[in-house]
Amino acid sequence: MFVEIDSDSGFCFGVVTAIRKAEAELDSSGALYCLGDIVHNSDEVNRLAERGLKVITHEDLHRLHDVKVLLRAHGEPPSTYATAVANNIEIIDATCPVVLKLQQRIKQCYDATDGDRPQIVIYGKNGHAEVNGLVGQTNGEAIVIEHIDELDKVDFSRPIALYSQTTKSVEGFRDIIAEIRRRLMPGVKFESYDTICRSVANRVGKLQKFAQSHDVIIFVAGKKSSNGRVLFGHCLDVNPHTYLISNPSEFCPEWVENADSVGICGATSTPRWLMEQVKTAIENSTAASS
Repeated sequence: MFVEIDSDSGFCFGVVTAIRKAEAELDSSGALYCLGDIVHNSDEVNRLAERGLKVITHEDLHRLHDVKVLLRAHGEPPSTYATAVANNIEIIDATCPVVLKLQQRIKQCYDATDGDRPQIVIYGKNGHAEVNGLVGQTNGEAIVIEHIDELDKVDFSRPIALYSQTTKSVEGFRDIIAEIRRRLMPGVKFESYDTICRSVANRVGKLQKFAQSHDVIIFVAGKKSSNGRVLFGHCLDVNPHTYLISNPSEFCPEWVENADSVGICGATSTPRWLMEQVKTAIENSTAASS
């Protein structure tokens, strides 16, 4: 049996940077706080926890003083930085540059148009860490839309500025744009800004090509990863023999017993070492049955 790991799967560069910053501080001091899971993968979170990385909540942040706290790639609202200053907390900022640029664009739109401000609409998942950071640039006033049926929140008689969470789908964003234009009152200004990260969005086509090239696909992603669920769905669309697992313990040898080739791929939050472990599990199961 031929077993291949997709070379384009795994951590995006923003996650890679965050983990490298965490590891550098842990190498130096042996301890570091992280505001939320550094990545939506419990196996990677546990690996770093064993090295001294302690995950905290926003409530914990308010109680801490005189420590170092890493901000993950998702980014944070201005209130988090204000708390850090008040509590003499040193921030190690690992906000993804793509997310940071989007935060700045939304804040500029919000600040520059006071008095005649358009409705700032964000295509994204309500409650997602990145989206919370984006909404924070508008003092909580931005409208978050994930599905077309949520557009009833928007006043189509007033100007609209539309942005997107960096990891949403290009097709979904286009659908939202089309529906806003359909509902918009005549003469009302509408501007849309495609702020989707192409290093993530461009994975879909490559991933589907990879999925089509194998008899069976084992997709590895953490249970908290929304990106993982989306990419898994894209694989399943082109290969019905696609299975979702979070680690090797969930692999079933029966899935691959009649396969000549097996592909392993993962989300932007899936570490390469975990996919390597899945590959070993597949190869071991094949050897045991032969």
